[in-house]
Amino acid sequence: EDHLGDMDFKVTGTEKGITACQMDLKVNGLPYEVLVEALDQARRGRLHILGEMKKAITEVRPELKPQTPRAVVIQIAQDQIGGVIGPGGKVVQEIQRVSGATVTIEERDSMGYVSIFANNADSMDIAVKRIKGIVAIPEVGEVYTGTVKTLQPFGAFVEFMPGKDGLLHISEITWERLETMDGVLQVGDEVQVKLVEHDKKTGKFRLSRKVLLPKPEGFVERPPREDRGDRNDRGGDRRRDDNRRRDK
Repeated sequence: EDHLGDMDFKVTGTEKGITACQMDLKVNGLPYEVLVEALDQARRGRLHILGEMKKAITEVRPELKPQTPRAVVIQIAQDQIGGVIGPGGKVVQEIQRVSGATVTIEERDSMGYVSIFANNADSMDIAVKRIKGIVAIPEVGEVYTGTVKTLQPFGAFVEFMPGKDGLLHISEITWERLETMDGVLQVGDEVQVKLVEHDKKTGKFRLSRKVLLPKPEGFVERPPREDRGDRNDRGGDRRRDDNRRRDK
């Protein structure tokens, strides 16, 4: 049919209006009146087809089929754009690699807009979860499932949200007193933790695992260890006394 007539005009849309159209012309131009008439014919044809469709499908499906392509736009704060993109685009590239979705980010009106295009529901769910995890604000008192990233003699650093690490101190791992981290946790272990403190000045997070565990019957907490700073201060006093004796 492309060889017939001077204009090939395709229009698609809903009852409320046009969603897409395509026009191919074999002449240099057409009168405006012809365009108006073509759009009116397209509207009548579209409404007729939609009416026939409603006879077979009385209501819209609440959800798309799992294998149906889909698009989602997530609005984020302007200062969160960098976190989603990552250094040199590393974060957004990783999201696309893992999910298989296409992710684009743009800034408009002092806000960020993350557009996600996926071929199926699983791909979309992975991408959305990753992005929401990056821009989510940690809340004190919330419980998270984290991954042990590094071990130190004094505890472990746990990534409890994408890109957010917190200190799980050795004293917060279990109710029993631990003298060493040997054999307690391993890098890569998943552990449930509770966010107990967020220092907004330094941005540091403090986590606890033991508060999620039942306290042993008859358990009595030991008093905290003495502050070593006092001993350092006393040592400073002794050094000052020695210096005075040498001056005399």
